[in-house]
Amino acid sequence: MRVMLTSCGLETEQIKEHFLRMLGKESAETKALFIPTAAIDADAIEVLPKCMNDLLKCGIQKENIRVFDLHQNIPVDELETYDVVYLTGGRTSYLLERINDTGFRDSLLTYIRDNGFVIGVSAGSIIFANNLPGNLELLDTKLDVHCEASSYTGKVSFPLIENMKLSNTAAMLIRSIPDETEIIDG
Repeated sequence: MRVMLTSCGLETEQIKEHFLRMLGKESAETKALFIPTAAIDADAIEVLPKCMNDLLKCGIQKENIRVFDLHQNIPVDELETYDVVYLTGGRTSYLLERINDTGFRDSLLTYIRDNGFVIGVSAGSIIFANNLPGNLELLDTKLDVHCEASSYTGKVSFPLIENMKLSNTAAMLIRSIPDETEIIDG
């Protein structure tokens, strides 16, 4: 399992470096699936170029990025041809509805269990926490993004006493080998 949850994507050099380490392969050879489905409001749509630039500034080639808007499922075997899945921000409830209605939920969770790499930004992070019914159940806590300060830094042990909070310069890194979750901020 390799999941990176953020408020603002690859906002800092530290987050970008962790992203590249978790990616585990040369950026120029990386295939990315970019999912802007949550961006249905003007403010979220305005941020989409910045999100796409997150991948480009890491050296991922534009021709290796597929934009996919979740109007249908992607079978697991096709999803596993991508090295990273990038879920943008926007309206969390709409993104979760599309994930569940299209059947993408099962494909995505299998991809994650099979060591696929996912980065979530804002709404793309919240779908993994228990903020809404039908969530992807990766975190057994609520997740608040765009906070003034993160609630934790360093290694995180579950269950948590309070909601998890991420600042705009923080990322939650979830890895299964070793079973480790940590928050980086800065």
